[in-house]
Amino acid sequence: MRRNKSNDRKIAGLLSFCVGVGCLLTACSPKQSLPSIAPSTAVFDQFTYTGEDEFYQTNPLPDSNYFYNPILAGWYSDPSICTNGQGDYFLVTSTFTYYPGVPLFHSRDLINWKQVGHVLDRPSQLVNMEGQDVSGGIFAPAISYNPHNQTYYMVTTNVGAGNFFVKTKDPFGSWSDPIMLPEVGGIDPSFFFDEDGRAYIVNNDDAPNNKPEYDGHRTIRVQEFDPETDRTIGPRKILVNKGAHPEDNPIWIEGPHLYKIKGKYYLMSAEGGTGDYHSEVIFRADSPMGPFVPWKGNPILTQRHLSNQRTNPITCAGHADLIQGPAGDWWAVFLACRPINHLFENLGRETFLLPVRWSEDGFPYLTQGDEVIPQLVKCNHAQRNDSTYLSGNFEIVDNFDTDRLDLTWMTLRAPVTDLSLTQYPGYLMLPCGESSAAEKKTPSLVCRRMQHHKFTCTTRMLFHPSNEQEAAGLLLFKNETHYYFMGVNRHDNGLYISLWQTGEEGNRLLAEQPLVDQTQAIDLKVVSTGMAYDFYYAETEGQWKSLCKQVDARYLSTAQAGGFTGSTIGLYAVKQK
Repeated sequence: MRRNKSNDRKIAGLLSFCVGVGCLLTACSPKQSLPSIAPSTAVFDQFTYTGEDEFYQTNPLPDSNYFYNPILAGWYSDPSICTNGQGDYFLVTSTFTYYPGVPLFHSRDLINWKQVGHVLDRPSQLVNMEGQDVSGGIFAPAISYNPHNQTYYMVTTNVGAGNFFVKTKDPFGSWSDPIMLPEVGGIDPSFFFDEDGRAYIVNNDDAPNNKPEYDGHRTIRVQEFDPETDRTIGPRKILVNKGAHPEDNPIWIEGPHLYKIKGKYYLMSAEGGTGDYHSEVIFRADSPMGPFVPWKGNPILTQRHLSNQRTNPITCAGHADLIQGPAGDWWAVFLACRPINHLFENLGRETFLLPVRWSEDGFPYLTQGDEVIPQLVKCNHAQRNDSTYLSGNFEIVDNFDTDRLDLTWMTLRAPVTDLSLTQYPGYLMLPCGESSAAEKKTPSLVCRRMQHHKFTCTTRMLFHPSNEQEAAGLLLFKNETHYYFMGVNRHDNGLYISLWQTGEEGNRLLAEQPLVDQTQAIDLKVVSTGMAYDFYYAETEGQWKSLCKQVDARYLSTAQAGGFTGSTIGLYAVKQK
């Protein structure tokens, strides 16, 4: 994403295009002349997103050895990490039914991260997405490196198809099509490649004999895997039944990872579900097939017992993965949430990073007792370069001046048909889609994660609806039954800017204002104050008018809407039914 570009070049490109196709120019403001846009089409100019969280404003980093938690702000859940042992670190997170799937990040020091692509970047890798709700799709990807064949593996669950993996020799390039694992049931599979060349898959699975004793009764199972044939071999075995303290009937042991450290095998898993009771537990054995013994100090990470009224609370911590850093020390990535005012969060589960400590009896841990997860962390082996837009307060400006979308943009379930960055040079063109965001299909929507409680987002749109069904503008989206849409539409022979709230019972009009019927370019703005959203529009650049204020942000929160994702904001064009 680039921060600026010449408007003159954009205008010249548009005029050239219009001359070529015989467009008629219509004056829309004293600033410039713009082309008539094709029917049923919305064209977007600059998109901006500026984070304004008070925590970052009042807590500057002391020096370049410090970094902020989360390291990936906004909805980047279920992190997994690996290294090739040659100084490269790779990290992935869940995407559920968003496309492309599984963002891939690279670092040389664990502190400075850059997104370098997506593991699942073509439809053939994301089958059966249509019909799944937003919280279906791709669960808990796990990335691993096998030094015996110099191959990277990413294994995950597609709720609509089963467990599968993809692989590559070059993680910066293309990954294979899915290789299914029909013998591996349940969810959250993860590879472990042992020093002797043998390989294993661990995963969350059903209770013994498929007879759970209570809701949330699960197991962790293991099966050997043959990298030569890409198939599982041998029997499946239960490693953990129920959890670290089975006498307490623990729930949802999941997200397992196997490691070999100093001759011992460690099995680490999340436990307690993805909400406030989330935690991480650890077991140890002399063989990857067990028996595994839980550590007496479990859980090794949780915040569930701390006061909800503590300052800047971090909650829901768990789903961790261990990695040895460049200096030989150990670190862990994990997910957690940052509720606002101790009430709710709509950023989703985010990726955090902390150094690992070791107990006297040889177990790794992150927190014990009443220790809180810090948001400012010191790292002695690396310096922050401030070149990314992944954490802290930052500004994104996208002028759509390339022929490919930036890696932070997403669609739902598949690519948007007829989306174009070249038809109008320097602009993003979206057709008014036949499917709405309320359907489990692919709406004409491109969006990015909300990464701050407080932010300002703007866009300039060229759109002139030809009938009462067409609308286009900014969408704030949590799931199919919880979103806000500020859009330009036509009714009663006039042009309007409107704000709708979509729920399980359909659309509800929250506000509307008439526009000058010849308006062709309009600026739209959303200001998030954390607890609420304020919506603005401008028919003349810089002259903002209020459409609706104090719109409840909790409506897009996990606390109200449920699900596993965070909220997104983006550009949307639709034929409303």
